[in-house]
Amino acid sequence: MRAILLTGVNQLELREMPEPAPAAGEVVVRIAAAALNHRDVWIKLGQYAGLKFPSIPGSDGAGQVVATGAGVDEAWRGRRVLINPSFGWGPGEAAQGADFSILGLPRNGTLAECIAVPVEQVSVIPDHLGEEEAAALPLAGLTAWRALMSRAALRRGERVLVGGIGGGTAVFALQFAVAAGAEVWVTSSDPAKIARAKTLGARGGFDYTRPGWAEAAEREAGGLFAVLVDSAGGSGFESLVDLAAPGGRIVFFGATRGNPGVLPMRKVFWRQLSLLGSTMGSPADWEAMLAAVAGHAIRPVVGEVFPFARAAEAFALLERGGQFGKIVLKP
Repeated sequence: MRAILLTGVNQLELREMPEPAPAAGEVVVRIAAAALNHRDVWIKLGQYAGLKFPSIPGSDGAGQVVATGAGVDEAWRGRRVLINPSFGWGPGEAAQGADFSILGLPRNGTLAECIAVPVEQVSVIPDHLGEEEAAALPLAGLTAWRALMSRAALRRGERVLVGGIGGGTAVFALQFAVAAGAEVWVTSSDPAKIARAKTLGARGGFDYTRPGWAEAAEREAGGLFAVLVDSAGGSGFESLVDLAAPGGRIVFFGATRGNPGVLPMRKVFWRQLSLLGSTMGSPADWEAMLAAVAGHAIRPVVGEVFPFARAAEAFALLERGGQFGKIVLKP
């Protein structure tokens, strides 16, 4: 099989490798489409814990089961499946356990023509989705679902602000919040991305690079926000505190712009705000997300599709943040 191999920091190669054989309890999935996440970029740049070379990156994948290991029902063979990249979550819903890992490091990932995974990590693709759309869903969709639904406990009718629209997880947060009956607004430095978000149900958006944007957002939206979704952190985090309604929830799953510096603690406790960290999701989150995607016929937004041979271009696009939705690679 062919696989995209990370042989060192910033060193990607397309190589021929042996196809995997399924161990007991595993299935082999022939990958029809895989998708990139910022995690893959950080691994490529050498900015992630537990790096190892060579390795096959990739957390998101969809395809067809072509082989089954001992103890696996043969009925899985031939099914269209997508892979849950959240491995070894553990027994509790509150947080992941000590054995938790994400597909694509340390275990070889989905940027290959075939991958062997435990059968409990695969689910049948919802009927309305193609394989490119299905491949776009797993990591970003699961992260957005847990952040909004399990951690922030979003309720119908609440006003939501999703930061950094255009990234895959932010787009899923927008789609899930709209499907849940929320009033959704977004932020971006790119007017075209705000316009695209409106076609997906956003009421409007704000350029977070403009001075005084938070005050303008409160005026235009007609009030403060019950739920704010963030993956950037940095100096702009205090604006989110200012925009949170009394009793509001700020949920975050990344820190691409670093730590926020001094946390305005008086504002947080006086407004009774909740600051909620979130990472990936549990098996229950995964099942709930898939049910919502099927029930609301949600279609993941695929921004660009590249062949494996152009993987370097796909990574470069993600690194500069030029995408809206998910970047997909196909063997």
